[in-house]
Amino acid sequence: MKAPSKKRSSVGLVIGKSGAYAILILGLVATLLPFFYIIVSSLKTPAELRQTPPDFFPKKPSLENYTTILNDEKIPLTQNLYNSIFVSLSRVVITLFTSSFAGYIFAKYHFKGKNLAFGVIMIQIMIPFQVVMIPNYLLVVKLGLIDSLWALIIPAFVDAYGIFMMKQFIEAMPAELMDAARIDGASEFGIYTRIILPQMGPPLASLGIFTFMSTWNDYLWPLIVLTSPEKRTIPLLVVWFQTQHVSNQGLILAASILTLLPIFLVYIFLQRWIVDQATSSAFK
Repeated sequence: MKAPSKKRSSVGLVIGKSGAYAILILGLVATLLPFFYIIVSSLKTPAELRQTPPDFFPKKPSLENYTTILNDEKIPLTQNLYNSIFVSLSRVVITLFTSSFAGYIFAKYHFKGKNLAFGVIMIQIMIPFQVVMIPNYLLVVKLGLIDSLWALIIPAFVDAYGIFMMKQFIEAMPAELMDAARIDGASEFGIYTRIILPQMGPPLASLGIFTFMSTWNDYLWPLIVLTSPEKRTIPLLVVWFQTQHVSNQGLILAASILTLLPIFLVYIFLQRWIVDQATSSAFK
């Protein structure tokens, strides 16, 4: 009498897994389909884009839209690309250092006013950027950084969410490791660089990816503080390009793909770190 029960349970398990996989596949298709449509549409001619009803796939795929953008002398694409890379990587490096170092201090040190200082930092997470935009602008003006790439970097030296994220991870590290390092004569900064940082690969990679993506896609703040065309970042270039080619949707789609491509590459190469971070957080 027990055999049929086991058989029914195994069949139910298979059906349940199949249903879960089907739901995941549907979600994946629904998520990727718009991006795929943008890619194939960027390979269409203007006539195909204006066709009613439109075809999903281009009849004769062409890279003409991409070559037009890359060969347009009015677009300082190389310089704007360099600007975005410089600003994004600079903010990633600075954010990872300040967040991990401050998180280490708040997690493993005890000092007067610690809870108050950490509470003030956490309040920044709840304050919208629009509230601090004017004070940041006045600060940039005082520093003489208007129309400078440093105006995009200096106000972002400290990331409240990054400090909170690093603090939560470092708190789980055993204090015995740091005590043993002190006994061996290691300095406090040496403990941070030799003991703390080597164990923080997944959270640092995750924070770096999020920082890079948010910086690369930032539009409002660069629009306010940058005025010269050669100082533009990629989002500003794409918006300007859209105003110049409103009637040519193919060029706009191609420009959007070129903007998203670096983010896709960063995520593809570092996605393993995000999975490790999510797994370790779940176990904790």
